[in-house]
Amino acid sequence: MDLIKVILTSLLSIVTLFILTKLMGNRQMSQLSMFDYINGITIGSIAAELATDLEGDFWQPVVAMVVYAVVTVCITFITTKSIGARRLLTGRSVILFENGKFRTKDMLRAQVDTSEFMTQCRISGCFSLSELECAVLEPNGRISFLMKSDARPAEPKDFSLSPERASISPTVILDGETLSENLKAAGYDERWLKGELDRLSLDEKEIMLGEIENGSLSAFTRDEKKTKRDIFQ
Repeated sequence: MDLIKVILTSLLSIVTLFILTKLMGNRQMSQLSMFDYINGITIGSIAAELATDLEGDFWQPVVAMVVYAVVTVCITFITTKSIGARRLLTGRSVILFENGKFRTKDMLRAQVDTSEFMTQCRISGCFSLSELECAVLEPNGRISFLMKSDARPAEPKDFSLSPERASISPTVILDGETLSENLKAAGYDERWLKGELDRLSLDEKEIMLGEIENGSLSAFTRDEKKTKRDIFQ
């Protein structure tokens, strides 16, 4: 009986977590504020307790999870409407390095030491501080780096070039099946797709991913061969 209850409460906690995470929105770990991160851990802990508690009332943890989620959503709503609340609840950006100098008081306030700073520099591709113009600690805990003009990668505008505007490539075939709604939304029909497949001499079932690029179908097929060795070692 206890085993059945654990299974049922585990399923309930999974469903509840799924619904609440959808309610709170999808964000990467790097995009979470400290408050969001702690809230997520707390909700997860309550869900784990819900799945394994055999004696308590299972509705109490569910209510607690919902309360945490609702508070998170309310805070998110408030921060989108009020700049003052946003600064109070999510924090402010802090400049750590500027004009070739470390801002030591700001680094101390942000609890970032020199070694950690240099590690983040290298992860971002900056191996020399002489190439760095400015570094800013964002409210989500990540450090943004602004490279000097002569150290950043060249851009088309540096050469007075005007490349064509980039556009999204809609997926119209996925795992061998046509996504009719996507095809229609992109302004094409089944007849056009059949013509493109004939042009490429491919069958729909052979295609793992097909997308429209510049008015033509780009198709990526399967390769059933198994890799026998690691070509990188």
